[in-house]
Amino acid sequence: MKSIGIIRRIDALGRIVIPKEMRKALYLAEGDPVDISAENDAIVIRKSGAVCVFCGKNTSDLTVFRGRSVCASCLAELGEKKD
Repeated sequence: MKSIGIIRRIDALGRIVIPKEMRKALYLAEGDPVDISAENDAIVIRKSGAVCVFCGKNTSDLTVFRGRSVCASCLAELGEKKD
């Protein structure tokens, strides 16, 4: 993984801020779940198991559209709303 030169300090509660540019590029919004793990000497933060961007359900029938996951029922509902 390439370092992009952004340094953040850990606060008294152990928190860090993920830069807005990174959150936007990864489609991470407030409240989104993330997986945090340790790999060798690095802390790795990954988007957690995919959930539907509309209903928030974690199902096996997700389709990825422009980096966002959409479940089959929401996708069908979107298809019905063509005006």
